[in-house]
Amino acid sequence: MLDVILVIIGYLIGSVSSAIVVCRVMNLGDPRQGGSGNPGATNVLRLAGKGPAGITLAGDWFKGTFPVLLAWLATEDPVVASATGLAAFFGHLFPVYFRFQGGKGVATGLGVILAWSPLALLATAVTWLAVAGAFRYSSLAAVVAFAMAPIYMLWLSASPVLTAATAILTVAIVWRHRENIVRLAAGEENRIGSSDS
Repeated sequence: MLDVILVIIGYLIGSVSSAIVVCRVMNLGDPRQGGSGNPGATNVLRLAGKGPAGITLAGDWFKGTFPVLLAWLATEDPVVASATGLAAFFGHLFPVYFRFQGGKGVATGLGVILAWSPLALLATAVTWLAVAGAFRYSSLAAVVAFAMAPIYMLWLSASPVLTAATAILTVAIVWRHRENIVRLAAGEENRIGSSDS
């Protein structure tokens, strides 16, 4: 029963949209109605600048990490930690509080990976930074970093369960970025720092 409760808590925490909450509190409008329409840190950066975007990023990251830490405190079972992390992640993608219309999951996914394996998170984050720095495409950085994440998880945690869970994150991240991938292939994707959507 405790395992089920942890998963439910993970989903409910993950469903809190940091972008929407931050924009409402700061009277910045609804991020779903401007820029790319995505309730995430990158779109908040486009619409409102670094401050609100930084708060959004921290919130999305925290809601991925915190539920998994609760699960680790309650049980040492990697299956429970994996299920709780995935619940938080999919809560961000499909939030119950916002008509199941959520973000793309990059920051929350990184937060989940941090709680699963800090070393795997470090490798994934370095990959994201390297690709983003070289090409200036947030979407490309996300896809490449998460494509590598299961490999890092297997290498650095040696846990088949956590590796499988990370692979699920990867598939979901790539799927949520499918439109970005099409724009990248067509040379139409906006670079980091662009004021366009």
